[in-house]
Amino acid sequence: MDMPFPAFLLFRLYPRASILSSGFGRSYRLPGLSAAWWNLSAFVTLAESLRGDHYPAMSEFLIQPDPDDPRLTNRVSGVDQDGRAIETSVTVERPLTLFLNGQEIVTMMTICDYPEYLAVGYLLNQNMLRADDVITGIDYDDDIETIIVRTERATDYEEKLKKKIQTSGCAQGTVFGDLMERFDDIDLQKDAVLRTSELYRLVKKINTAPSLYLNAGAIHGCVLCEGDRPLVYMEDVGRHNAVDKIAGYMLLKGIGPENKLFYTTGRLTSEMVIKCVQMQIPMLVSRSGFTAWGVDLARQANLTLVGRARGQRFIALAGLERIVYDADGSEAGEAEGADRNRKGARRDD
Repeated sequence: MDMPFPAFLLFRLYPRASILSSGFGRSYRLPGLSAAWWNLSAFVTLAESLRGDHYPAMSEFLIQPDPDDPRLTNRVSGVDQDGRAIETSVTVERPLTLFLNGQEIVTMMTICDYPEYLAVGYLLNQNMLRADDVITGIDYDDDIETIIVRTERATDYEEKLKKKIQTSGCAQGTVFGDLMERFDDIDLQKDAVLRTSELYRLVKKINTAPSLYLNAGAIHGCVLCEGDRPLVYMEDVGRHNAVDKIAGYMLLKGIGPENKLFYTTGRLTSEMVIKCVQMQIPMLVSRSGFTAWGVDLARQANLTLVGRARGQRFIALAGLERIVYDADGSEAGEAEGADRNRKGARRDD
């Protein structure tokens, strides 16, 4: 019997639910129910009623980079500045063509470690998936580097796809159509709190975690956090891909935006601010700097915007009322030591 099912409850009620490989690629299905598909966007409403003390705090690093994954890096030979032979790791980027139902949407350059999360998150952040959409399948074929997201609703974005905007992000990200769609309608959580003591501990944990950047470089990282706990750590050749993978993960795993903080290694551009607001995450932090439009948009949306967060130093330019200055000197010093020689520690990236 076919039936929609709220994604928010999926992994709470059915911990054995998983991504299954069948036929063309991978699909999402509940075990024990014949062809039971669920509404992947229904969690937004349910999260409001089920958040808070109903569930224990989530563990740290629910998902994080695996620098030892052989698919993600290649070993290559070369020479150094003195002409000596060396061997080093380089990040592998691959094309991934995304279809929404029968329509080709975009081809992305990505490390392709989590194509399902990337596809769903991209469509969400492009406003091509609606709040009431039912996703009936996600099919990924590694051989032809293609992923298809199928919805119950018929979709046609031909006109929207004609309006392309190349973003300021690395790997030349592209957004389509109405960039500011829904932006003014989103009301970010006002009572979220950013404690400086938690921020310093959080930065230390992120900076000492294994990562592809430390192994091969040429990559950006984004982390969904709560308090001083990093929850979901994604990396990709473009920070926009890392953001989209987190958005897709949040939807498919039923993680709400309440009390969350988004951390990125990249610049705080208009694109980063818009995506963070669309995900309804009230706080955005980076170890890099700002762009003027990014600051203007953050102030417009009342998003807490913190940049140049290195050790005991940071600059906040929007949403200042959420910041609580409760750190002592020892926490700040430890954080600064952990941040030294890391990506963005000496300049904006």
